[in-house]
Amino acid sequence: MPADQITVPADPGPFGFEPARTALLLIDMQRDFVEPGGFGETLGNDVSLLQAVIPPLRKVLAATRAAGMTVIHTREGHRGDLSDCPPAKLNRGNPTMRIGDVGPNGRMAGS
Repeated sequence: MPADQITVPADPGPFGFEPARTALLLIDMQRDFVEPGGFGETLGNDVSLLQAVIPPLRKVLAATRAAGMTVIHTREGHRGDLSDCPPAKLNRGNPTMRIGDVGPNGRMAGS
């Protein structure tokens, strides 16, 4: 095991990695997807279930930053005129609001 390797408890067994060669990738943690009133809820998702992941994720994010590791956040967004948003995405499901509509967090889905 390299001297700069960190091992953390995990299932099914301990997980070892080198912080300098590892990144934390956070996907779809936008308020629009995880908070009440956002686009995720308009699609019928129970966003209360997503709220449970936020406190432990904050701890992981803090530990990752403290270790000097790379953190990558994804963000969904579209041009103001939505010309880069595929029609299938614009029209999916039967949401109460669509991508581009104004909701409590601004325009839906980061557009």
